[in-house]
Amino acid sequence: MTGLLDRFIPNPDVRERHEIEVRAPAPLVLDTARSIDLESIPAVRAIIRMRERLLGAKTVGPGPRKGLVESTRELGWGTLSDEPGRWFVAGATCQPWLADVVFTPVPREQFADYAEPNRVKITWTLEVEPLASDRTRFASETRVIATDPAARRRFLGYWRWARVGILAIRWLLLPAVRRGAERRWRARTPASGM
Repeated sequence: MTGLLDRFIPNPDVRERHEIEVRAPAPLVLDTARSIDLESIPAVRAIIRMRERLLGAKTVGPGPRKGLVESTRELGWGTLSDEPGRWFVAGATCQPWLADVVFTPVPREQFADYAEPNRVKITWTLEVEPLASDRTRFASETRVIATDPAARRRFLGYWRWARVGILAIRWLLLPAVRRGAERRWRARTPASGM
């Protein structure tokens, strides 16, 4: 499913893809990924707070616990594609180099052509691929493209240092989804030999 983002950002300035194998059925893995609370992972919370301090952003205290998809929608991300049990694709436009980033959704049919100056378009996925009835490849891909050369320069300058934290969040997401999905699957599956 590596082509999910091709219709939205076929030639990105930045592309990051990460995947992990999970011992649980694909629909359960995707449900776990959609509902995971990233801020429940202490290292992710620390990375977010560090970015806030570095850029002088307004610190937002912990709010009610929400899943990944719900919390990103509340931040302004739009849904570009959603296939239950298979994938979720989000997208937004923003200026990530600002301290307090404002994400703005763009309708899926307008996303590829969106070109307002001094912005970047970002898409990301949650994807599952069944490998067996109880084994799944879980992947997440992020693509970014600037809408003009000035935005590209600003974004790539930001990306040089912010990339470390952003990638760390992705790397922390994968094992957290695996742990959560496998725990849920074990709870539903009777112990063998009983």
